[in-house]
Amino acid sequence: MGGFGPIRVVVAKPGLDGHDRGAKVVARALRDAGMEVIYTGLHQTPEQIVETAIQEDADAIGLSILSGAHMTLFARVLELLRERNATDIKVFGGGIIPDADIPELKKLGVAEIFTPGTPTQVIVDWVRANLGQEEPQPA
Repeated sequence: MGGFGPIRVVVAKPGLDGHDRGAKVVARALRDAGMEVIYTGLHQTPEQIVETAIQEDADAIGLSILSGAHMTLFARVLELLRERNATDIKVFGGGIIPDADIPELKKLGVAEIFTPGTPTQVIVDWVRANLGQEEPQPA
């Protein structure tokens, strides 16, 4: 990790939620911005998601959660990353997440939460700013 290749992001839909349109839109936007995106598909367990991220040498995991189980699912992914000594993989997410839960998720270690309606360019810019591996440009 931390090379100068493209940013690698695993986009995942943990749990029982069956709606993945938002995750696919984000995955496409990141891909169109030149990032490598590994989309895991629906109904992934936190264990499967973390395993994929480690195998793929990902820089980040983007979780899309609409099911209401975001506190549990984010906490489990972060716990598994710690167990695997892979805390350099940043975790961000989006979906139907109440504003009141966002500070708590950030305390757990979630880097950023994007709520419905966030323009994809905002997500792309955030990923670039926080995971950017490009050589710094002189001012």
